[in-house]
Amino acid sequence: MRTGAQVIHDVVGVGFGPSNLSLATALEEHRTDVPEHPLTAAFFERQPAFGWHRNMLLPSTTMQVSFLKDLVTFRNPSSRFSFVSYLHAAGRLANFVNTHTFFPTRQEFHQYLEWVEENFSDRVSYNSEVVGITLPPEPAPGADQYLRIEVRDRGGSGTRLVHARNVAVSTGLVPRMPVGVDRDDRVWHSSEFLDRFRQTDLQDLRRVAVVGAGQSAAEIARFLHDTLPHTQIFAIVPSYGYSIADSTPFANQVFDPEAVDHYYFGTDRTRDAFWQYHKNTNYSVVDDDVIRDLHRRVYDEDVRGSKRLHFLNLTRVSDVKRAGNETRVSLESLLDTESQELDVDALVCATGYDAMDPSGLLGDLDRYCLRDAAGRYQVGRDYRLVTTPPLTCGIYLQGGTEHTHGLTSSLLSNIAVRSGEIAHSIGRRRAEEEPGAA
Repeated sequence: MRTGAQVIHDVVGVGFGPSNLSLATALEEHRTDVPEHPLTAAFFERQPAFGWHRNMLLPSTTMQVSFLKDLVTFRNPSSRFSFVSYLHAAGRLANFVNTHTFFPTRQEFHQYLEWVEENFSDRVSYNSEVVGITLPPEPAPGADQYLRIEVRDRGGSGTRLVHARNVAVSTGLVPRMPVGVDRDDRVWHSSEFLDRFRQTDLQDLRRVAVVGAGQSAAEIARFLHDTLPHTQIFAIVPSYGYSIADSTPFANQVFDPEAVDHYYFGTDRTRDAFWQYHKNTNYSVVDDDVIRDLHRRVYDEDVRGSKRLHFLNLTRVSDVKRAGNETRVSLESLLDTESQELDVDALVCATGYDAMDPSGLLGDLDRYCLRDAAGRYQVGRDYRLVTTPPLTCGIYLQGGTEHTHGLTSSLLSNIAVRSGEIAHSIGRRRAEEEPGAA
């Protein structure tokens, strides 16, 4: 839409990771299906280029979801943006089939995402951070409402304004550190692991500790054990060893698109049951093959009498301080009442993430967004925030909806269907405002 010289997009995407990339594909296919009324979009990403967990692209690590749970297939199996289409374009389709796996390497899946992203270079601005979303001060009488999106471009002076009827917020998860622990050049979160590792003189890494009980912690411990043959590796695990991820067929149904309806329209008792019985499908769990590999390494070292991989089970980090060139980690054991200190050259905290919180972006608009009794956003089934007048524009969340839509909110498993539902909602609402537009 254009008002005078002012362009108003149907949707602006805040962030351009897999979720909003999937939304871009859904909007593109809507354009093909309804060419006379295309939905226009622009995306803004603060990173300098497309990237998805680049710092965890460790050698030989594989996806934990099937390649069929790509950006599009569950929404449109015939889409030209599918992982199978990528394999065909890359000339690897037959060879991939011959691997007899549903789980490509993380590196290959990242290449697939980059391949899709190349189709949308005209709609995404990198090094561009959305810093605020507001309503125009005095909309013209009878005019369609739109949002003003304030964008700060890296290297530029000041900010610029972009206008849209809707926004889709997908700023990603927020790295979580142990309480009271701050990051520095030798205390890292897993989200920055490979960058930090490459910037460090490996000769300085004689003792390295990894904190966490999930997949990232286990993969990093294994990577360090492989790449630093003269280094002592300490795995600090709050549980009694790693727990296996439940990827069995019935448990995996919790990630099916239909499960979102069961969760969203279920009772509090229903939602509690989802988390109580199926949290071990994804949270603080590790794939079976990784667990067995690490256990074999520990056992082999025990047989040889030369131990380099150490597991500190039922142990938590209580404090971290710098001691000269070393990092002193205070540990609290749940096995006894004694505490101990561990001096390391680097500490990696694979301690997970917090859900994204859009309230900072929304600023004054937040007061129009309804919340539940627990203070969480009320979110429609179409992932749109429930708002009160005068805010009628759509604010869609790609993440931060675990309390309303369930376990898949921060995972790849459902992004194809979710993006399709958001695109459909945007198109439907536009049709209501402008008959024949969707």
